[in-house]
Amino acid sequence: MDEIEPDVRAVIDGIGSATRRRDALTLLELMGRVTGEPALLSSATVIGFGQYHYRYASGREGDAAAAGFSPQKAASVIYLLDGVGAYAAQLERLGAHRTGVGSVYITNLDKVDLAVLEAIIAESYRTLTAGTYEHRARESQGGRPSPRGQAS
Repeated sequence: MDEIEPDVRAVIDGIGSATRRRDALTLLELMGRVTGEPALLSSATVIGFGQYHYRYASGREGDAAAAGFSPQKAASVIYLLDGVGAYAAQLERLGAHRTGVGSVYITNLDKVDLAVLEAIIAESYRTLTAGTYEHRARESQGGRPSPRGQAS
C-alpha cells in the first residue's frame, strides 16, 4: 500500500477495535485501487477518495469526495452519495450489512463479499465522476439518476 497521509493514519491508529482497524486498512486499499486516488481526510473521521461536483435544482452546489468511508465505533460506514437504491440487486448479494439513504454499514468485512462491495464502489465512483451530479442520494431509491448531460 502506498504511503498513508499522516491525518488519515491518525484516524486509523485511533480506532479502538482491532476488527474495525483491519477493515479500515482493507477499505483504504480497496478504494484506493478502485478510484486510483489517494486517501484524504474529508472531515474529522471520513476518509475520501477523488472528488465530484454536485449541483442541485435548488441551486446549491459544491464538491465532495466521490468515494469514502468512516470507521465508526459500531460499524464501518461506506458512503454511496448516488444513493443505495441504485445498488439494490448488488446489496442483496453483499452479505451482512445495513443501509441508510446513502450509506452502507458493515460491522465486519469478513462477513461480506468484497468483490460485490468493490463493484458497488466502482460503479458509484464512475457515476459520480462522469459529470456534474444533480441528484441527492434519496432520489436514487427507485433506480439510478444520471449525471447532467448523460442519457439515463
